[in-house]
Amino acid sequence: MCFDPPQAPEQEVRLLLLGLDNAGKTTVLKQLAAEDISHITPTQGFNIKSMQSAGFKLNVWDIGGQRKIRPYWRNYFENTDVLIYVIDSSDRKRFEETSLELAELLEEETLATVPLLIFANKQDLMTAAPASELAESLRLHTIRDRMWQVQACSALTAEGIQVNIEMDTVCKLYSVEARGRYGASLVYQSLMPNYYISYFLSVTKPGGGP
Repeated sequence: MCFDPPQAPEQEVRLLLLGLDNAGKTTVLKQLAAEDISHITPTQGFNIKSMQSAGFKLNVWDIGGQRKIRPYWRNYFENTDVLIYVIDSSDRKRFEETSLELAELLEEETLATVPLLIFANKQDLMTAAPASELAESLRLHTIRDRMWQVQACSALTAEGIQVNIEMDTVCKLYSVEARGRYGASLVYQSLMPNYYISYFLSVTKPGGGP
């Protein structure tokens, strides 16, 4: 259930957007920020967008995915609340590469227990693998230390570009509770459950529907 939160100091949520080069990360970021996507260039460093949603400040960090940049990803791990990993679902030749990169991320101590949202991007292409196939390829069913979700999407059309997060929050986010797998919400619990806040961040599809 989503409702207007009580008056409270603005809470900040840090979302880290990673994935291989050409996965569509920057296009996803621009769709989340409701910006024009007609001119996208490869990210050589990082992009950051801040958005407001239900009294929250959402800081989304998009880090370049070129091989030479990936060793620097760890510089951005600190204080991450949600890890968003974008995959080009149409590029099966790189599934092994993206799987290895994701596995390394999940081994990082700084990202331990951080919820994982995978965008199975480029579903508008006929060659795109379905989200279920990606989940099997990435062996996501073996993940036991965090909440995870795979979401089919097209950053080009904005179809499926959405993040659902329910938060019980006051001071500092510290634990994760799973609510199923596909289509589940990312659930957080705080140190002092004085009040409950739900927020929903989405990009509407062409035509106006969520």
